[in-house]
Amino acid sequence: MHDIWNPWHGCKKISEGCKNCYMFYLDKTRSNKSGDVIYKTKTNFNYPLQKDRAGNYKIKPGEQIRICMTSDFFLEEADKWRDEAWKIIKTRSDVIFFILTKRADRIEENLPFDWGEGYENVILNVTAENQKRADQRIPILLNLKAKHRGVMVAPFIDKVDIDKYLATGKIEQVICGGENYDGSRPCDFKWVQKLSNDCKKNNTTFCFIETGTFFIKDKKMYHIKSKDVQSKMAYKANVNFKGREIEYKLVDKYNSIIPKDKLYTPYFSDKCNLCGSKIICNGCDKCGRCDENK
Repeated sequence: MHDIWNPWHGCKKISEGCKNCYMFYLDKTRSNKSGDVIYKTKTNFNYPLQKDRAGNYKIKPGEQIRICMTSDFFLEEADKWRDEAWKIIKTRSDVIFFILTKRADRIEENLPFDWGEGYENVILNVTAENQKRADQRIPILLNLKAKHRGVMVAPFIDKVDIDKYLATGKIEQVICGGENYDGSRPCDFKWVQKLSNDCKKNNTTFCFIETGTFFIKDKKMYHIKSKDVQSKMAYKANVNFKGREIEYKLVDKYNSIIPKDKLYTPYFSDKCNLCGSKIICNGCDKCGRCDENK
C-alpha cells in the first residue's frame, strides 16, 4: 500500500489489544515466522525519500503516510534506528506522518532534539482499546507538546468513554475498528455509536473503519470474514463524522509553506465511495486490483 511506511518490523505484546495482533497472525500464516522477531527493513526504510526515474519523490507533497503498521514507532528495540527515521520525517516536511503507539510513556524521551512545540507534519496517536488503556495513555498524549493528536480505538474490545478528553479540544481525530483474525473479540455497535456521538459533540473527526470479524448490532452477533464487507458495513452504519479541519502547515525544502492547491489530491475509485476509511484515507494508488476483481 502506498500510504504505509514500515522502517522496522516486529513487536512485543504489552497490553490487552495485543492479544490477537494481526501482524503476529499474518507473519505466522504467510511465512511461519514469529511476530516478535524485530528487524530494520532493508528496501523500505528510506521509503519517503525514494524517487522516480525523473528524480521526483514517489510520495507527493501533501500525502499522508502511516508509520510502523507492523510494529510500534516507540518500540524499545527500535531505539537504535529511530533518530534516522526522525531525520527522514523532518526532511519530508511536505508530507503528513501518522504515528500510532501503545507506548505512550516512551514518546517524550524519544522525540527528536528539535521537536520544540511539535513537528507540523506529524500527528501523534495513541491506542485506546479499552477504558483502562484510554485512561492510561490519553492523558500522557494531552500533556505532550505536539501540533496534532489523535486516538485509535482498535481493536475495539470494550466500551470506551473519552468525552472528557475530547472536551480539551486537543484531540483532532478518533478512529475505531473491530478485531480480526484468530480469537477475534466482538465489537458492539453501541460502543461505536457512543464514541461517534461524543466526537460530534466536540466537533472531532470520527472514523469507523471496520466492524471486525464479530460484530454485535441490536443484540445480534454477525460473523463477517471479508474485510471489504467489514469496511462497507462500517460505512453504511452512517456514524462517520468530519469535524474541524486539521491544519497541517506543510513546507518545502526552503521552509516555505506550500499552498493547498499545490498539495496532493487523493483519488478515489468507485469502490472507495463505500469504504469506511474514506474520510481519513490517502486515496487509491490505482494499482488495478479493483478492476481485476470486477
